[in-house]
Amino acid sequence: MDPRISCITLGVADMARARQFYERLGWRASGNNPQVTFFQAGGMVLALFGRGALAEDAHLPLGSGFGGVALAYNVRSKADVAATLADAERAGGRVLKPAQDTFWGGHSGYFADPDGHAWEVAWNPFWTIQPDGSIALPK
Repeated sequence: MDPRISCITLGVADMARARQFYERLGWRASGNNPQVTFFQAGGMVLALFGRGALAEDAHLPLGSGFGGVALAYNVRSKADVAATLADAERAGGRVLKPAQDTFWGGHSGYFADPDGHAWEVAWNPFWTIQPDGSIALPK
């Protein structure tokens, strides 16, 4: 198995609301399928799919609560953390943790999209963000 991720699919309660949230953040949807929404996310895809349909497709029981997963959006400067959290809040998200310095030397905060999916917004001074938005880890 190649060490890569091709697509992250989020189970959502209301497709129109979820799509509008990400579009308000500046993401552009590909196509107009009412069952699933795809967004190009650098070299990968973010997909929105009905929560019940996703659980059924994966043969998992539909539950609630924190699933132990957080998505992350890395920014190029410390100030960009608070600005991105504010953008998410204006778009209809909820700030879970305001921007603050971290124990590891960076700066981060969290927001939740309208379905409660947690996103970390982080500035990591030890990582390089390439012009295309990809991350280059230190060697």
